[in-house]
Amino acid sequence: MESIQFTGTVREVVGKAASKAVRNSDAIPCVMYGGETVAHFSTTWSDVRHLIFTADFKTAEITLDGTTHVAIVKSVQFHPVTEKILHIDFLKLVPGTPIKVTLPLRLRGSSPGVKAGGKLVQSIRKVSVKCYPETLVDQLTIDISKLDLGQSSRVRDIDAVEGVDVTMAGAIPVVMIEIPRAMRAAAAAEAKAAAGPKKKK
Repeated sequence: MESIQFTGTVREVVGKAASKAVRNSDAIPCVMYGGETVAHFSTTWSDVRHLIFTADFKTAEITLDGTTHVAIVKSVQFHPVTEKILHIDFLKLVPGTPIKVTLPLRLRGSSPGVKAGGKLVQSIRKVSVKCYPETLVDQLTIDISKLDLGQSSRVRDIDAVEGVDVTMAGAIPVVMIEIPRAMRAAAAAEAKAAAGPKKKK
């Protein structure tokens, strides 16, 4: 799993005014929860851009006052107009303490339905899971190598990973091989032709 490393500046003063002052200095106010303490610090856009602006799941190795903490991004607050990062909440990973995260879902294999002209439609791209820091992975996968035209896979078909429990309902559709309208029309015309002309009474 890829981890982004950076050093944060510990904030001694907190509150709205202090956070505003941090933003005015082109820094980002942050909070890290988890464990026995709550840490307030600031960082920069260049330090976290590869952590925030990505479709991949990554951990953060944050060094504060010489001590490095492994954490994950819990939430990000953006400015409603400029989309500038206003605040980041981190969750410290504590061994033995369960966490809830959202992982990207990747497709594995090649669908025979797609090779036959079908359209692959993936309706779920992220999956909610519960696990421990020791069993945390950066993605989950689902096999599409047996999906033919008109077939689909659901959450329950996601490849199992030991120690990672998917918390979404198993019946939720994940990916399907849609039959294009032109292909359906051609099949209907072929079936009609095979049936022959209707006999007059």
